[in-house]
Amino acid sequence: MELKQSLSVHLEAEKPLRRYGAVEETAWKAEGLGRNQLDIISMAETTMRPEEIELEMAKIQRLREVLVRRESELRFMMDDIQLCNDIMDLKQELQNLVAIPEKEKTKLQKQREDELIQKIHKLVQKRDFLVDDAEVERLRLPSREESRPPA
Repeated sequence: MELKQSLSVHLEAEKPLRRYGAVEETAWKAEGLGRNQLDIISMAETTMRPEEIELEMAKIQRLREVLVRRESELRFMMDDIQLCNDIMDLKQELQNLVAIPEKEKTKLQKQREDELIQKIHKLVQKRDFLVDDAEVERLRLPSREESRPPA
C-alpha cells in the first residue's frame, strides 16, 4: 500500500506531458520572422495558411454531406430491392395457391391465401412509405443547398 502511495505522489509531482501540436503550449519565436511566416502552419506533409485550412475544411464538409446523402440513397435502394424481392416471393406463393380450383382447396390453403394477401399488403404499404420518405428527402435537400451562401 505504501508503494502505491509513494508512486502516486511521485507521479503527481512530475510535470504533465506536453501533447504534440498543442498550440497553447507552443512558444512562437517572432524575432526574425515576417508576418507572412507567422501565419503559416507547418505540418509534416504540407504547409498551409489558416485561410487555406478553412477552405479545405469547408470542401471536406461539403464532400462529407454528399457522401452521407449518397449512403442514404444506397440504403434506400437496398431496402427497396429487399422489399420487392419479398413481395415477389409472396406473390409467387399466392399465385400457386390461386391456381388451385376453389372447390379443391383445403381450409388451411384458404387461410394461407388470406395471410399472404395481408403480408403483401403490409409490405406494399411499407414500400410506399419508404418511397414517399425518400421523395420528401430528395425535395428537401436542394432547398437547403440553395439557402447556403456560396463558398
